[in-house]
Amino acid sequence: MCLITLHWQPEAQYPLILAANRDEFYERPARTIHFWEDNPEIFGGRDLEAGGSWLALSRKGRMAAVTNYRESPVYPGTLSRGHLVSDFLNSDLSPKEFLNQIHLKADHYSGFNLLVGDSSGLYYYSNRMGRVVSLRPGFHALSNHLLNSPWPKLEKVRQGLALHVKHHQKPEPEGLIFMMHDSSKAPDDQLPDTGVSQEQEKFLSSCFMASEHYGTRNTSVLILDKQGSLSWTEQIYLPYGETGKKLRFSMSFPVSW
Repeated sequence: MCLITLHWQPEAQYPLILAANRDEFYERPARTIHFWEDNPEIFGGRDLEAGGSWLALSRKGRMAAVTNYRESPVYPGTLSRGHLVSDFLNSDLSPKEFLNQIHLKADHYSGFNLLVGDSSGLYYYSNRMGRVVSLRPGFHALSNHLLNSPWPKLEKVRQGLALHVKHHQKPEPEGLIFMMHDSSKAPDDQLPDTGVSQEQEKFLSSCFMASEHYGTRNTSVLILDKQGSLSWTEQIYLPYGETGKKLRFSMSFPVSW
C-alpha cells in the first residue's frame, strides 16, 4: 500500500475501519483479493512478482499491511518487503514479538512501514525509525514516510475518515472509496522533500494518482464490527485511472478484536 488511514477503537461498535490505496506500476503482475492456494487461511491481494502482499489477513484474526518508505537514493534491500505481510500472517508470534524479530534483520529490507495486528492490539514498525510502536486508539494515517507524518494527503484522509465516522452510524464503503479517490495535488509550499524531483513530489502528493504506467491500482476498505464480522470492499483501477471491477467479501473474525 501507499496510503492508509484507519480508526482503531477497540471498545467501539466498529473496532477497526481501514481505507487504503495501493499505488504501483500497472505492468507489475498481481492478483486481487482471494484465499491463497498455498495457505487458504490467508486472504488478500498478492504480488505475483515477489510472492508477498501489501495488505492481507488470516482466519486466525491477524492482519498486516506494508508501505514503502520513499527515499533517494533507494537502498536496495535483499529481501522483499511484501513478505513482511505474509511472514506475519504465517507466524504464531504476537505482533510485538514479530516486529522485535524483524528489527534484528531490518537492514535486509529497503525502507518500509509495517502495520500488524491481532486481538492483542495494533503495532507499527519502520526500519527508518527503528522502534516498535503500539497504536493508541484513534485515527491514524500512513504513507511513504513515518506514521502520522504531517503530509497534506495524510492529513486529508485522516480528517476525512474522522468526519465519516462522526456523520455515519454505520461506515459506508462507497463513501470511503470516494474519499480515497481525491486526485487534488498539494500546494508547492507543502510538498514533502523525499529526494525525488519536484515534479514527482507533485504527482505523488495526491491521494489518488493515475498515469499511463503508474498509479493507484486499487482502493480497499475493511470494516470490522464488535460481533466479529469483517467486510472487505475493493475497487480496482486500470491505467489512467479507469475504473475496473469492484469486489466484496465478508468473513468472521475473532470477537475479541
